[in-house]
Amino acid sequence: MRFPSFLLIVSTFATNAFACPGKSRYGFLPPKPTDLRGPCPALNALANHGYLPRTGRNITIRSVLQACEDVYNVDPALLTGVAKLGLLTSNEPDSFTLDDLKLHGTIEFDASLSREDFAIGDNSRFNETIFSTLANSNPGVEYYNVTSAGQVQFERLAISQRTNPDLTNTDKEIGFRSFTFALTLAIFGNVTTGVTPKNFVQIWFREERLPFAEGWARPSCTLDPASVNKLTGAVKDASKWSSSGGCPYVRTGVSDAPTLDSKAICKQLDSLTAKSG
Repeated sequence: MRFPSFLLIVSTFATNAFACPGKSRYGFLPPKPTDLRGPCPALNALANHGYLPRTGRNITIRSVLQACEDVYNVDPALLTGVAKLGLLTSNEPDSFTLDDLKLHGTIEFDASLSREDFAIGDNSRFNETIFSTLANSNPGVEYYNVTSAGQVQFERLAISQRTNPDLTNTDKEIGFRSFTFALTLAIFGNVTTGVTPKNFVQIWFREERLPFAEGWARPSCTLDPASVNKLTGAVKDASKWSSSGGCPYVRTGVSDAPTLDSKAICKQLDSLTAKSG
């Protein structure tokens, strides 16, 4: 009798601890006014739970890769390149803040699912009006899938094309948008089918909270490049996007004069092509 009683006590303690998540190390706590957050709900949620510094400061590549592996079960190989790009948004040599990531032209992109375009509004804070495109999609069912993801992506880009005369929509932005939406479907649903419960995704975007209380759990299968890249391709195909033209580029610093400007490289290539033609 003693052993089952001990299990009951342990079970009760675990339940109570979960019911008061703010008292545990990784419980959800809304950011303080002095804490920094940025355009990425995935990293904002990790900071709100303490897997990344709650201040939103001193974020390192290693800490991002470790937190994403621990919480989202994402293979570090899938995110290493993106995490390295994060450093380009900062003046620090080996860290960045979540707010730094809003630098336009590095990893932040127009036609976001939840943020305004850089040229016409706040590209860092969550915007419910913009998010309504996703929130109201796939009516009549309680899940998102690749088909609805494609429709949302197509509509978001169409809105930006109508409202943002300075829209950036090269192959790079198309790739980033497809990848981030595919990763969302994989983290909160099924990486093979892309079917994902709506409530998990909506809580994550709106509250920047991990929906543990609603039943979400860390994916059982590692989200590796092979599986996520396949889903990314499916989302991209469903989006029926085409580039608006322009040269894909990455800003390599916070100054207005990047040290490496691939726009200039593209101009040189265009010039050579014109001469050879």
